[in-house]
Amino acid sequence: MAVTRLVAGSGDLLRCRFATSPLWETAQAVRAFVDPRSRPYLRPWWERVRDRPPAAELLAVQSPRGYNPDFLCQPPEGAAPSIEAQLDAVRATPPEQVAAELRRVDPGHCVASAVVRVMIEDPGAARDRLADHVEDAWRRLVLPWWPRVRELIDADVEYRSRILAAHGLGHVVGGLHERIRWAGDAVVIEPAHEDLERPLGGDGLILMPSAFVWPSVTAVVDPPWRPTLVYPARGIGALLGGRAAAPAPLARLLGRTRALILTDLAEPASTAALAARHGLAPSTVSAHLSALEGAGLLARRRNGHEVRYRRTPLGRALAGGLMPGE
Repeated sequence: MAVTRLVAGSGDLLRCRFATSPLWETAQAVRAFVDPRSRPYLRPWWERVRDRPPAAELLAVQSPRGYNPDFLCQPPEGAAPSIEAQLDAVRATPPEQVAAELRRVDPGHCVASAVVRVMIEDPGAARDRLADHVEDAWRRLVLPWWPRVRELIDADVEYRSRILAAHGLGHVVGGLHERIRWAGDAVVIEPAHEDLERPLGGDGLILMPSAFVWPSVTAVVDPPWRPTLVYPARGIGALLGGRAAAPAPLARLLGRTRALILTDLAEPASTAALAARHGLAPSTVSAHLSALEGAGLLARRRNGHEVRYRRTPLGRALAGGLMPGE
């Protein structure tokens, strides 16, 4: 069984950080068009986008089970870059790096290897066209879902940051995914595509929650990119894969809409996000949140410019058993 080990030195432990990446989410959404494995987990999203495939050139560089060019989903420099900044970084990739990565696309799995060979002949122009295709894919495949996706990703980072403060990095890494564990001085991914050991070498490690990688896990390990571990954000499968209706007993107790809102708050959320999810006016959601808060089922907490609501222990107890995994 192949194993990937990311070996950390003492300096690396001080440079581990969380990040979010709209560029990565776009790249993974594009992969769904050539790799069917994630589609059952993202079915409602897939049913809405399946007739809107990305550009043929972008699909041509996707290998269902092989290497995919890292420059199209390069790890972010900051904690939460904009898609515009990330696309600028793609367009700034040196042509020789683009060519080297395109040569690694497996022709045995490539959707259109002849198209890739043409791109290698002029990697600078190919890079710019691919960046344009990624931008178009972002707008059509990810942007409509981004506010809700970003909110759950932020909630994941907040949750794991509390674990980091209380228990340390080993506990955080061990809780990311069933294939990931902390062993001695290394992050271990098992099984992996190949046996690989990568010293972090002072670069640290980027921990990046993702919606569209769900339910798998992956790592970016090749220079010149920062070592990055991408894992499924908590609760994201329910967001993209469908949401169960509130159970009848809870609906009879609280009313259908309030029961739906309480059931939906497995992760903290804002009034605007809840309104978008349930197709309600923000003022209507606000009234229901106030009632649930007044009953002691919810508490509010400011996060930047937003106020997010979370279930209290009483709210969790009431919804306990209704939300698998809590």
